[in-house]
Amino acid sequence: MNIRTKLFIFIPILVILINLVSFFVFQSGKKVQESYNVMIDRVFLYKQISMETQENLRLLSGYIANQDTNSYSLFLQHKGKLQALQASLEKQNRGGNEELILENYSHLISSFLELETATTKKLLEQDFAGYAEQYKEVEKIASFIREDSQNLVDLELSNYQPIFKKIMANTRSMNQLGGILFILTTALSIVFAIWLSRSIVIPIQRLVYIAKQIGKGNLNIAVPVFQAKDEFSILGNMFHEMLENLRTLMSKNMEILEKERLVKELELKALQSQINPHFLFNTLNVISKLAYIEGAEQTSDLTVSTSNLLRYNLRKLDEPVTLRDEIKHAEEYFAIQKARFRDRVQFRLDINESCLEQAIPCLTLQPLLENAFVHGIEGMEAGAIIELSVKEIDNFVFVSIFDNGAGMTKETKEALLTASTVFPTKRRSTGLGTTNVFKRLRLFYEKEEIVDIISKQDEGTSIILKLPIKQGGQGKVCINY
Repeated sequence: MNIRTKLFIFIPILVILINLVSFFVFQSGKKVQESYNVMIDRVFLYKQISMETQENLRLLSGYIANQDTNSYSLFLQHKGKLQALQASLEKQNRGGNEELILENYSHLISSFLELETATTKKLLEQDFAGYAEQYKEVEKIASFIREDSQNLVDLELSNYQPIFKKIMANTRSMNQLGGILFILTTALSIVFAIWLSRSIVIPIQRLVYIAKQIGKGNLNIAVPVFQAKDEFSILGNMFHEMLENLRTLMSKNMEILEKERLVKELELKALQSQINPHFLFNTLNVISKLAYIEGAEQTSDLTVSTSNLLRYNLRKLDEPVTLRDEIKHAEEYFAIQKARFRDRVQFRLDINESCLEQAIPCLTLQPLLENAFVHGIEGMEAGAIIELSVKEIDNFVFVSIFDNGAGMTKETKEALLTASTVFPTKRRSTGLGTTNVFKRLRLFYEKEEIVDIISKQDEGTSIILKLPIKQGGQGKVCINY
């Protein structure tokens, strides 16, 4: 039996039993309340009739004494109330002697009302002798009504007493039954809670313990086997399969790591057999000196620039540099490109020297300049311009790299700013891509709003870096190549 079936069977049974207890108790109380209400309504009716009879008699006496319109109006109002009470009395269904008693009681009320009417008529006719005799009869009947009302109240209480005893006996029986059902449902609830704990909670705790051990890296733990054919049995089997898969995966990973370790070891040995960078620098310096001695000054300068560029590119990228170093490196890079493009390109510098001590990640400007060469001006035959400017505005250092080349589409611009992969072709870079530079800047300054690109196709591109200022000096230098 699965967990869902267990819950759908036992929980409704408990709910039904609890509802039965509540229903029995409610029915018992309802019967007592209904019987009590019937008796109280009758007693209240008799009392109202008795009080209204006395009120009618009092108002009739007041009218006889005052004989004014207001007294007569009040008398007629209460006479109507007494007639309404008599109508309610006649609607009651009683059997045996009680029906005869109620009929006589109703006749007394009718006689009282008729005599009241006759008395007021005699009074209006100025028959003083006649209304005095009738008023005495009215008083006498009113006293009879009061006595009969009290007798009816006593009779009602006497009749209700055996009924009340019977109802109370039934109530006690219902209460006993309710108590038995309450004890039964409580015992079943306890049994069900224990059974549910053993069949659901304990397996869950065991599975949680297994999951924690696996999370700690203990893959040698044994998965419990559940005998019941329910969801926990399925979970146990899945845990067992998962552990087996993890052990197999870990074994494969260890084999892969061992292979990678061997590959790294071989790569290290291969690197150790390559040319030492210092030897390469020394060789380039020797070539530069020989070219200078032989009169090839341009070749000597180009060799020195290549040596400096190589030395700078081998620096650690996680160590920040100053803008001064980056700009000097950019000049070396442009000197090499100048040898290639010659008079086709012009490199302009507009540098505020107060910003040259600004901290910046290593190899930030060269990839951006390289992007301007490769994707901006490479196809231009003449008149190409690349401009690097550094300015301080509102506690920020603004670094701008402008080219008047091909520009870029809106999609390419958005791809660059969102670090998407762009320029799938013509990738002739020396290492770091443009998007990589943007990511490093955002990480270095811990700000997202660092880079902005202004570009239109066939109108050129400006890449603007907005850097939080660090420190500064004095002066400004403008250089045109």
